[in-house]
Amino acid sequence: MKNYFQSIFLFFKRFLLIVIIYQFCRILFFYFNRNAFNGVTLKAFLGGLHFDLSAIAYINILFAILHFIPGNFKYKSGYQKGLKIAFFVGNLIFILTNFVDFEYYKFTGRRSTFGMITATGMENEIGGLLLSFLIEFWYLPIIALTLAIVFWKTIPNIKLIFSGEKTTKITVVKQVSLFLFLLAFVFLLGRGGFQQKPLKIVDAVNYGSINHSALVLNTPFCILKTIGKKETLESPKFYSEEELNTIFNPVLTLNPEEEKLNKNIVIIILESFGRENLQIGQTPFIDSLMTKSLFFENGFANGKLSIDAVPSILSSVPSLMNNSLITSSYSINEIYGLPKILKDNGYYTAFFHGAFNGSQNFDQYCKVAGFDDYFGKNEYVGPEAFDGNWGIFDEEFFQYYCHQMTKFKQPFFTSIFSISSHNPYTIPEKYKEKFPKGSSKIQESIAYSDFALRKFFDSAKEQEWYKNTLFVITADHTSSEPTAEKYKTNVGKFRVPILFFNPGEPTFGGISYRNTQQIDIMPSILKYLNVKTKMVTLGKPYQSEKDFVVYYLDNIYHYIDGDFYMAFDGKKAIGLYNFKEDELLKKNVLKTNKEIKDKMERFIKAYVQSFNERIINNKLTID
Repeated sequence: MKNYFQSIFLFFKRFLLIVIIYQFCRILFFYFNRNAFNGVTLKAFLGGLHFDLSAIAYINILFAILHFIPGNFKYKSGYQKGLKIAFFVGNLIFILTNFVDFEYYKFTGRRSTFGMITATGMENEIGGLLLSFLIEFWYLPIIALTLAIVFWKTIPNIKLIFSGEKTTKITVVKQVSLFLFLLAFVFLLGRGGFQQKPLKIVDAVNYGSINHSALVLNTPFCILKTIGKKETLESPKFYSEEELNTIFNPVLTLNPEEEKLNKNIVIIILESFGRENLQIGQTPFIDSLMTKSLFFENGFANGKLSIDAVPSILSSVPSLMNNSLITSSYSINEIYGLPKILKDNGYYTAFFHGAFNGSQNFDQYCKVAGFDDYFGKNEYVGPEAFDGNWGIFDEEFFQYYCHQMTKFKQPFFTSIFSISSHNPYTIPEKYKEKFPKGSSKIQESIAYSDFALRKFFDSAKEQEWYKNTLFVITADHTSSEPTAEKYKTNVGKFRVPILFFNPGEPTFGGISYRNTQQIDIMPSILKYLNVKTKMVTLGKPYQSEKDFVVYYLDNIYHYIDGDFYMAFDGKKAIGLYNFKEDELLKKNVLKTNKEIKDKMERFIKAYVQSFNERIINNKLTID
């Protein structure tokens, strides 16, 4: 039995080594993202240990079996050498996934899942991007290599007491009993304890501030919880169908008395143009355009990824799942969004994206959404302008966009998604040192994209369709590294510009302080155009009295109404803040403001139920 106990001790010594490495990875994660986490307490790190033990136990369940299984064959040098190598490789792969989020978290605001790690929707550009990221973040491979060497050097080896142990029936019974007991113990660590359900990603909120969930979690745990799983929603069944529709009904009927306006619609989606980048000297053109537009000061994105923005903006469907709608199992659900509605009203429709065709699966989504045409890097005709990573520089692609629209029969609806303000923030050589660097890496490229937008409007002004066009400008999501504290909260990290510019109506404009979101853009445009239609929209027209915003991050629903922000875990409210008075969300009034808490909780329950049931049952259209 002595050798058998040595094998058991060997596993737990190796297990402890992995636990230590995970703590080191969490410290590195915190260091690289320290600006995103304020007020961190020891509780977050202790909670992190809980999730680490779970992930490590799941990953090492096979190695536990190979260490605990009875039999003298385990003590042969070949078996032990192979076991050590397999243990090293298997664990190292998962450990290194943490390194992805040392920098990637700045862009997504959450730990990576299986779909994000495998770069779903980015297959065409992943090769070039991977190389550029390795060059930009050169220190991560060096740290990873150093860690791998230290890991290999410190893996404990077995120390046999003596060879040729005799095996008796009692010995076998003892070993089998220990084998089953220890295996059950490791499995218990994996499920996170004796609680009713295994540990889940959303449980991270139990260890401190909602903003600290990503610090509590580890990337291997998030991958394990999402690997091989398609997005499967369930209805929470909070309300009966009749009661549900009295609280929130996403069916909107527009039956205007005024004559329909046959104005062209142009929606410009700017990559990573978070609200924090405006009015600080980087965006002189957009800043000037804001004064001539209907600008929504409290504008919000409905997701944290580019791939979330397109369904939100063009189809009024927010990203309330762990996978983006475009890459989820519901990606081919029928949608009656802006392209189809406007096409039914005599519009030609087209979508433009300067990246590789197939990037973010936008071309596939455009087919589902009903666009007549898609124009990507493959279709671009003009001066050589490949940025070396993503696609065509904004300046040239915006000019191509303007030129193409001169060929379209009016009225037309088009949308363009810019790319140049995306990491690695490449701008053309001829413009190096032309734009202000700003206070973060992205801001020089933000300034370049603002310049490209100015040149687009300079060209558009010369076209006969210009004054008969409503321009809507927004961002897909916020930037990766905001500097002001108010943009680091779960409210601030979703603030984006939303503006409506109507050059044909000089009196159209002003600043609105109503809460407005990307999914409000579609119904707002249709109401402005006096289009007669009936549709499903998870948003609302800006012309209505409703004032809500809903988005989703880290398995938490985030809901804004009036002056208040609520965090909802899918079953109950876990935080309530007056975000207009308390910008940094320091004072949780959940227990002291019961009336608002109950009212908002009732609405968000209905909203989530309505969203889930319509996605599950493919009911985003009117029968």
